[in-house]
Order: sequence, then structure tokens, then C-alpha cells
Amino acid sequence: MRRRGLLALPAAAALPAASGSAEAWPTGPIRLIAPFPPGGSVDTILRLLAPSLQAGLGVPVVVENRSGAAGALGTAAAARAAPDGQTWVLVFDSHATINALNPQAGFDARRDFAPVMLVATAPMLLATPVGRPWTRLAEVVAAARARPNSLTYGTVGAGSLAHLTMEVWQREAGLRLVHVPYRGGGPLAAAAAAGEVDLVIASRVGLGGQVGTRLRPLVQSGARRAAGLPDLPSFAEAGFPGVAAEAFWGMLGPAGVPAPILGRFHAALAAALAEPGLRQRLEEGQGVDVVASTPAEFGAFLDRQIALWGQVVRERGITAD
Repeated sequence: MRRRGLLALPAAAALPAASGSAEAWPTGPIRLIAPFPPGGSVDTILRLLAPSLQAGLGVPVVVENRSGAAGALGTAAAARAAPDGQTWVLVFDSHATINALNPQAGFDARRDFAPVMLVATAPMLLATPVGRPWTRLAEVVAAARARPNSLTYGTVGAGSLAHLTMEVWQREAGLRLVHVPYRGGGPLAAAAAAGEVDLVIASRVGLGGQVGTRLRPLVQSGARRAAGLPDLPSFAEAGFPGVAAEAFWGMLGPAGVPAPILGRFHAALAAALAEPGLRQRLEEGQGVDVVASTPAEFGAFLDRQIALWGQVVRERGITAD
């Protein structure tokens, strides 16, 4: 996988030194909220991170699945949590569109959170169950044009980055498919492997190990080919240069977390992601690119994603389920 180089930066170079209330932190178990069901990419990444964080912080680190409303329920719980550094949430790329899709979500995706780290990104894979006949994207395009509004594709939910990427592709390709939203990566991967949909789009980690066995990848959504799948073309290489997007996973805390505590947690995350064994399990095992950004970099990244994909939501008239 391509290396971002950010882990080489000492945490102290970008963050305030731990002091004051951070000296006694953590005061008890750390809660990491996964706002999606077990088996999806958020849950998988958190459960890989938790043991290293627990060893580094010296307190229990508990992953809590609080799914519902396309991730809004668990994310809202994190926004309402006390800003004492005991509760954090790992958000998925759907965080960038939650307010555009659901103005009544109960939180502001930027104002109500303290960015900690852009943990990782990954291209999404457009794949088909092995029982379907297509081996190239061009064959899917031909089938979709021959039978408009008949081919189905699954995603982790309405307004997810996968859904929006498919909307952009359909516009560029001049075709229409039927969207089938699922409530998280676990249900999506199981449904796709069972052949419930004609196509599925998600990251490799989100497809739960089905790629190359029950699912045949056709194309990937990154601007360039992923190192882990060097023979798989991008949408651009398949004839659609306007289609490029990557899934992302980022850690947030409630707004108001003291900077020294946020700095210590960021340092613990960076140390965990620097462990060769964990990094290999994420990059080679799950197909993600570890980023390990600074808080400021993640905040700026979120601003760009919210502006970009919020515009797609409005232009395409997409609404939440």
C-alpha cells in the first residue's frame, strides 16, 4: 500500500504536551463507539486497534456497537458524551454527508466534534457475485443499457460515499441502476456473497473477505490502482475519468475535549498504528492505506469532504432512508 509518511512525524511536533488534566487521564475504561453493526469495516478496524490502545494506555478499551440511522445514532451518542477523553467514535465516510441527508440528525458533523485523526483511507471495489456473468465493467454497462432500471447494486446505505460514487458513475455512463441500501457493512457483505444484488460497492475491508472467493471485483474507485490489487483497473482506466473516490475512517471526540488529553490519545493512536504487526493487518489484511494524520489535517479533510459530497447529495436530490 502507498505510504503516507505521517507516522514519521513525532506527535509532539503538532500537538501540545500533556499537562494539567491530562496527567490523570485516562480515569477509567476508554469507550470506542462503532456507529455501525458488527462485521463492517468500522467495527473491524476498531477491534484491530483496541488491543494496542489498551496496552499503550494501561486501561480497558471497549468497543461499543451503537448502530442505527446510517451511523447517526452512535455518532450522536459520542457528540453528547462528556468531553473528558473517555469516549471516542470512529466515523466512516458517511459522516461527510449526514447533515446534508438528515438535517435532524441531532448534531453538526463538524461543530460538535473534536477531530483526532484520519486513520485510514481505501479505494472502493465495484464487484459482482461470482454467479453473475460479467467479468469487465464494459459488460455491466452493456447489460444496464439494455435493461434500464433492472440491475441492482448494494451499498452500506443511502447517502454513503459508495452510493454517491455510483450516482456520479451512472450520470457519466448514462445509465440507471436500482440502489439497494443495507444497514452496515456486515449485512451488505453477507447479502452480496449470497447473490441478493447484481453488484456491490464497498472497500475491501467492508466486503468481509469475500473478494476473490464469492465476489468478483470489476473496478476500483481510487484515482490510481491499489497496490494490493494491481491488476484491477480504476473507473478512469475503464473509461470514466470523472469517477474517483476513496472510503475513509476517522477518529473523533466530543467537542471540548481538552487539547492535552486529545494530544495524548492521538499519540496513543499513532503509536498503535506504527506497530508493524497491526499496520500489516490493516494494510495487507484489510486493504486500507494507513494515514495517521494530525488533528488539524483531519479537520481540513473533513471540511473538504463535507463540501464536495454534500453538493452531490443536493444536486442528485438524494434523501436518507
